[in-house]
Amino acid sequence: MADVFELTLTLDLLDPLSEEELAELRWHLGLGPKPEILRIVTTFPFVVEDEHGEPVVEDHPEPLLGCHGEAFKVGGALVSALVPRQDTRRGAWALTSRQETHPDDFERTGELLSWLATKAVDAHRRSDNGDVHLGWIRFCEEVQPKPLVVRDGVAVWPT
Repeated sequence: MADVFELTLTLDLLDPLSEEELAELRWHLGLGPKPEILRIVTTFPFVVEDEHGEPVVEDHPEPLLGCHGEAFKVGGALVSALVPRQDTRRGAWALTSRQETHPDDFERTGELLSWLATKAVDAHRRSDNGDVHLGWIRFCEEVQPKPLVVRDGVAVWPT
């Protein structure tokens, strides 16, 4: 687990979010049960060996931002929160999440981040280039975080 990154999201989301979207988002944040049907991130491929030792791809859904408790590599605590905003001029929901993530999870987590970018209030959008700023990302051994953005519908990960 040497390639661990600290992922910090801090954003306000627009209303309306459907009940299905809220339920799935809460699940991804570790704040509720898994919905029967996943609509935001729909596949979670995981390779296992079958009874003959051959690789088989199975679907293993897991919350993408659902860790709570002690961080293993980045220090501090891993948390996620989603609360309704009282001042709806800035958005209907306030979302904060601090997680550890590995590059192997960038693609699936990027799907969720891309969806979040479509729901973010205008204050997160940069008019000069269209980026949607969702928070920060930092390699576990670096001190300075870098902006975490979605550009043209795709999460931009560190290289």
